[in-house]
Amino acid sequence: MIDEFSLRPSEPPFDPLSVVLFKALQVVAFLFFIAFLAISQQKDDGKVDNKAEFFISMTWPDDHPDDFDLFVQDPIGNVVWYRRRDVGFMSLERDNRGGANDFITVGTQKIRSSARQELVSIRGIVAGEYTVNIYHFSALTSQAVPVTVTIEKLNPRVSVVAKRTLEVQGSSVEKTAARFTLDAEGEVVSTSEVERSILQTFFDPSMNGGSQ
Repeated sequence: MIDEFSLRPSEPPFDPLSVVLFKALQVVAFLFFIAFLAISQQKDDGKVDNKAEFFISMTWPDDHPDDFDLFVQDPIGNVVWYRRRDVGFMSLERDNRGGANDFITVGTQKIRSSARQELVSIRGIVAGEYTVNIYHFSALTSQAVPVTVTIEKLNPRVSVVAKRTLEVQGSSVEKTAARFTLDAEGEVVSTSEVERSILQTFFDPSMNGGSQ
């Protein structure tokens, strides 16, 4: 009778099962949100932000014992090679010494690699002519070795600027694989195979911009 005359609204009966289910739903929603953030972060971490504008690769036959070196000179005279692996916008990504360093380290294990490749990346644009040379540092065989140089422009899409295979024989031999000229926008305006020594520019800097 007291409840019938009370002015306060009557409260629904307390249901502990509903409270438990609601709390469980909150926990599940929170865990789903955390999992979504973790997946999103993994996707972002897996992205490769490639800043390079050009890749220049040099390859020779797998398992070959000879040591070849890639030399690249930019329009202002910078030269990237095994003794100066980062200069200007250019970087030597790997110095492959033939049979002398044909191992790569994975974790704590050394794994033999048969690949023979050196790679130079160019991360920015300097207008003018670039020279790409092969140097036969160490010849352990008496036969000529086919060495292939490929120059690729990466942006806005991958395209081959030049690709050339040269037969190189004998230690201390330097050969020009290609020369290419860029405008201020990074477009290739000309290519050439005219020989030009980069090594000689170390002794005569005035030759940096000249032709032979």
